[in-house]
Amino acid sequence: MRPEAMEVIRSNPDLHKFVREQPYWYRKISRNPNELEELKLTMMNTYQKTIPHKVAQFSNSVQMAQMMMSMFYAMRQQD
Repeated sequence: MRPEAMEVIRSNPDLHKFVREQPYWYRKISRNPNELEELKLTMMNTYQKTIPHKVAQFSNSVQMAQMMMSMFYAMRQQD
């Protein structure tokens, strides 16, 4: 594998972990180093680090907080 590609992989801990979990990427990047962007995108989708994933996680957190607040409010009304 080209040293530049290895440097990119080693500089990002998540990318390094992903490549170790799915070693076929070593062969794929060795044959075509231009696929580093595809590797990064695949890693982000696998680890749910894309913007849509983060928005969904934030939305779920807000919904959970709203549910907890309404539950606390209902308990308070019972007293």
